[in-house]
Amino acid sequence: MDKPTLKNTLKFFECLGKIKSRSMFGGFGVFCDETMFALVVNDQLHLRAGSGNLSEFKKLAMTPYVYKKRGFPVVTKYYAVPENWWEQSELMMSHAKKALSISREDQQEKKTAAPTRIKDLPNLRLATERMLKKAGIDSVEELQRAGAVRAYKALQESHSDNLSIELLWALEGAIEGKHWSVITPQRRNELLETLQQ
Repeated sequence: MDKPTLKNTLKFFECLGKIKSRSMFGGFGVFCDETMFALVVNDQLHLRAGSGNLSEFKKLAMTPYVYKKRGFPVVTKYYAVPENWWEQSELMMSHAKKALSISREDQQEKKTAAPTRIKDLPNLRLATERMLKKAGIDSVEELQRAGAVRAYKALQESHSDNLSIELLWALEGAIEGKHWSVITPQRRNELLETLQQ
């Protein structure tokens, strides 16, 4: 059902980079070099909205695509473009470039957004966050400043029950931003030596 519009869209945007489509939201996501910036659904092109173009889209009375997930409506950030934009290729291209730029910025922000809570770090859960708070470590920054060994020692002091040594690897992984299982044997030995000092 979306094939002619999808075909036109892919051809129109090929000057932006490597353009491809993938099934998404009941239609087809349009990607430029791995970044989705448009959506073709119900034979209609939608462009990604964000802080740089949302007010303009709303002024033009453009509407977001809404689909149902488990029976509930989900409002996407993709707005249906006016049909007459297809006859104004420069205007269409300018809006598409803006949509692509917004999508890329959002992608970058997601990559660089650091966890704000201890429980959101790799390997750690709400229970660990509570334990660390009890031990006087309230934030991601404090945990990073303390380091795995000092944090582990603080936990040993504030908790009477025996702590598993895996928790030391978990803390190290959390600080490094990786799963505890990839902490090298050499690094584990260094941590153990520091712990025994």
